Amino acid sequence: MTKSRIAAVDVGNDALKGNFGKLENELYITNVIAQDMEDRPVIGIEELDEKDVLDNIHIRVHSPALKENNLVYRVGNLATKTNNSTELDPGSSKSEEDQTLIMLFASIALDAVESRDFKVSKDNVVDANYTLGTGLPLREVKEGKDVGYRSQLLGSVHQVEFLVTPKHQGKKVNIKFDEVKVYPEGFAAYVNLIMDNDLKVINKELIDKQILIQDIGGLSTDIAVIRNRNVDDDKAQGFNLGVSESLEEIREEIRSKHGVELDSRRDVVDIITRKNDRHHIMVKGSRTNVHDITDHILLELAKKEYRFLRNMWSKNSQAEICYFVGGGSAVLKDYIKALNNKLDGYNIEFFEDENESIWMMANAYYKLITDFVRKTTAENTKEEVATTKEK
Repeated sequence: MTKSRIAAVDVGNDALKGNFGKLENELYITNVIAQDMEDRPVIGIEELDEKDVLDNIHIRVHSPALKENNLVYRVGNLATKTNNSTELDPGSSKSEEDQTLIMLFASIALDAVESRDFKVSKDNVVDANYTLGTGLPLREVKEGKDVGYRSQLLGSVHQVEFLVTPKHQGKKVNIKFDEVKVYPEGFAAYVNLIMDNDLKVINKELIDKQILIQDIGGLSTDIAVIRNRNVDDDKAQGFNLGVSESLEEIREEIRSKHGVELDSRRDVVDIITRKNDRHHIMVKGSRTNVHDITDHILLELAKKEYRFLRNMWSKNSQAEICYFVGGGSAVLKDYIKALNNKLDGYNIEFFEDENESIWMMANAYYKLITDFVRKTTAENTKEEVATTKEK
């Protein structure tokens, strides 16, 4: 029987986060792609294999799930260096975008060529089977888009061919999914709050509480209402508002005021959240404060996010706490805290470790898909034992 490797992948609007195997591999790839030519020029091609793989992902992707098939892409950091790079647009559905699939396939192919679970054939081909745990915004799950997304992935072979990529040039990875689980992002965040990696309950006091979880992403905001250990589908809400538009606004203001062109939204996030020189950029070699730009734009967004919270709490008056998660929460944390202290004083909680908030979904998908595999294996074992006894 072919070995099926676990993949838990969060294709976030800012970046993809993925956990693989038995957590021996994790990948963080900026969610930017750019169509490219097959034989991209490289300065110092002889030293290609000495370069960082994640900075030089150059692939051809073939999949029946794609609207535009068999095209060549730069992915991640390499894509940010071009003039034709694309990031997911506000208002778009994650489940219906080729970009989501290209990022997903690229990450899995990178894991496959570096994993001991699969072998590279003489023809430089890797046949890789995966059991995938991933997720979609609550809004898309409520609209039933998870069903179509899952069916696109199952039942087909998706091929990634590495072109001018360090260490893997010329390798082809045939990806087949044995099982795909698509989880609502709000519920995944709840699972991550109450369970550790061994699926043991770590926050018992949260289990029977009524909890709000406000997940602020790049393109959307989801607020899950957790009652009786489940998402209340009728109460949960999704909004077409995230941090991406505000990041683009900051990027544009910096360009027009200082003449500095930032490569991607990821650069803006770095300016806002980094530990040292926060809200500073280099302008003609001089360290320059851009807090006036970031401050007024982010405060306006925080006010809108706070209105969502206020409206949801008014409809769920018995909620005991709201957890803010997602990359957008890391960006807006200080602004939302200040507004809450000044206005309503709700019981809200942020993760002081921004990394924990950013990786929360990928970690949750890993716990959920691992639990699914464990239960499925146990059931299969029982059936085998019963069949043997009957014989």
